Amino acid sequence: MECLNYIPKFFEKVENKKFLYTSSMDTMQLNIGKICNLACKHCHVEAGPHRKEYMKKEIMDDCLYVFKKHNFKVMDITGGAPEMMPNFEYLVEESRKIAKEVIVRTNLTILLDEKYSHLIDFYAKNRVTIFCSLPFYTKEITDGVRGVGVYEDSIEVLKKLNAVGYGKELALNLVYNPDGAFLPDSQESLETEYRKKLLDEYGIIFTNLFTITNNPIGRFGMRLYKKDKLKNYMLKLFNAYNEDTVEFLMCRNEINVSYDGYIFDCDFNQALDLKINSDKVHISDYKNCDFPKRKIALGNHCYGCTAGAGSSWGGEIS
Repeated sequence: MECLNYIPKFFEKVENKKFLYTSSMDTMQLNIGKICNLACKHCHVEAGPHRKEYMKKEIMDDCLYVFKKHNFKVMDITGGAPEMMPNFEYLVEESRKIAKEVIVRTNLTILLDEKYSHLIDFYAKNRVTIFCSLPFYTKEITDGVRGVGVYEDSIEVLKKLNAVGYGKELALNLVYNPDGAFLPDSQESLETEYRKKLLDEYGIIFTNLFTITNNPIGRFGMRLYKKDKLKNYMLKLFNAYNEDTVEFLMCRNEINVSYDGYIFDCDFNQALDLKINSDKVHISDYKNCDFPKRKIALGNHCYGCTAGAGSSWGGEIS
């Protein structure tokens, strides 16, 4: 959207240009499809119940081969609701054989569906690290962002995850997104609030809370645009730019692979179809060649990851 260019170009804002290039490639994030049982207001990949896209098994196998060949360490599986994709369990089991850590990003509610409820035990058996979205610790805000009934369903699933060891010996990480056009509060203070609320009211424990700034693209960006608030939000991100975050941006040490096998520096870039800066842009291309150091594909949406304390799939970065 042209409104993203209302502010100076991100590339020009960054002082230390060496951080606009990749470093080590440690994490492979797979968006294995756009099918989802929810249609959240902040979803930048615009997943939902009516989407049909999913990753074919042959592309999964290419990803696994490249992961092992190039010594990636972390396999990060997301969607959509990744549980709904064909061959999901196969991908997790094969990833466990070669990765130091396997992450699944779940919306929680899908695990109440009878077809997928067995995955709670499956996750525990495979020692999967779980990241799950819980926009806030109140019903009103969570249901407002993700749909009526989502908060209560999420609480029920969190209790089931606790019962099999998550939040104790198994990692259970919650993810906070603001429910509007503002930056997250301190990750540390929000984590304290979440811990008290969820423990006192429901007996729920978790490992970490991570805060993520809403990126001005996808459904969230379109909502702002329709309400004539996108320019103001972009200006807010620009004014909160933090140079100290750039060195630690997730795009410097990960690749993101779309359901059809194309490679991006992150899944925000995937949502905008900004492929990596290379003449080789498909995962199958790297079965027989190395990943060279490359300049990251940039746009003004990158201000979303460098505003305030910064934002990545691991929360604050400074």
